[in-house]
Amino acid sequence: MILAVLGVLTALFTMYRLAVRDRLDEIQMLWLTVVCFLGSFIGGSLLYGLVNYRMIVALIRNWEQVDSFQTFFDCVLSIFGGSVFYGGLFGILLTSWLYRKRRRLSRRYSDAVAIGVPVFHTFGRIGCFLGGCCYGVECELGFVYHYSLAPDANGVRRFPVQLLEAAFNLCLALALYRLFRRKKLEGRLINVYLYAYPAFRFLDEFLRGDTYRGLWWGLSTSQWVSLFILIGNTVYLLLARRKKKTDAV
Repeated sequence: MILAVLGVLTALFTMYRLAVRDRLDEIQMLWLTVVCFLGSFIGGSLLYGLVNYRMIVALIRNWEQVDSFQTFFDCVLSIFGGSVFYGGLFGILLTSWLYRKRRRLSRRYSDAVAIGVPVFHTFGRIGCFLGGCCYGVECELGFVYHYSLAPDANGVRRFPVQLLEAAFNLCLALALYRLFRRKKLEGRLINVYLYAYPAFRFLDEFLRGDTYRGLWWGLSTSQWVSLFILIGNTVYLLLARRKKKTDAV
């Protein structure tokens, strides 16, 4: 929780400084950041619940045992009380797009969001490592958990896949920041992010040991989502390019 808060504050500071440096509206950038984090929270919780759909099915089948509002609240908290990063990412993309359209902000604000996301994610994955969730596969070169909230993580030396992903996110944030400073690919940094992170995540998933998240035809849920994002991002850019050529005629 502490690292999550630090991640939020660091991302907020980063995006604010980007706005100042690029002469964007600092207040709008601050509100955009707040909206993005709300979208991240809602989206992450919703996807967490969908991933744990068996719990939803169990709640419906055993509805007669829900004898009070407190029991119902505890069940909902158990189902939606966690967070899945990709759900949070979808929430960020949707809310940032809606806010930009509502306020008629340029895509330069989306460039700042593209940098803020991996900044926040870096802290989040360090938090995962310290908490023992999102753990890696068994490996001779790794760490042994004894007090992880995930029982399967304890007592086995595991590869620190969370730190690997944290390092990647930090490098990605720095690379995107460099592009932002040089005004390269203006308005398209979010698309760069949507290629870089899903591609890494697809490979990174092979080092994850928490298979309880579900495997479908040999691939994890996150790997299928990664493929969906890569394909969707490509289709979006192709359509945008086609529209640009049509408008130029």
